[in-house]
Parts: sequence; C-alpha cells; structure tokens
Amino acid sequence: MIQFIPVLGLFLYFPEDKTEYIPAGITMAVFTILAFIAFRFIIKLSKKEQQEVDELIKKSEQKEKN
Repeated sequence: MIQFIPVLGLFLYFPEDKTEYIPAGITMAVFTILAFIAFRFIIKLSKKEQQEVDELIKKSEQKEKN
C-alpha cells in the first residue's frame, strides 16, 4: 500500500496559467446547477406522491367507517 502513495502524486496537476481553471469552473457550476434542479424535482415529486398516499389513506379510512 505504501508503494502506491508516490504514484498517486504523479496525477496531481496544478497549471501555472490559472486560466486553465475556467473551463473546469464552468463545468462544475453547470453540474452543480443541474444537481440542484434534479434535487428540487425529486422533492416536488415526493411531496406530490405523499399527498396522493394521504388521500388514499383517508378514502380507505372512510370506507372502513361505513
């Protein structure tokens, strides 16, 4: 395991020209925004399904009472 530690250091690359970070920053921003949108969509869908389940439970409780 200790033999692999120097090899992992070879894959680190820090460019002298900092403008090379711009495409990576843009890509990260785009994927962060898309992840946020997907997260909000899942929350909205989950709330909608929870309301449907609550309505079905209420209907089944009313049928049991009758």
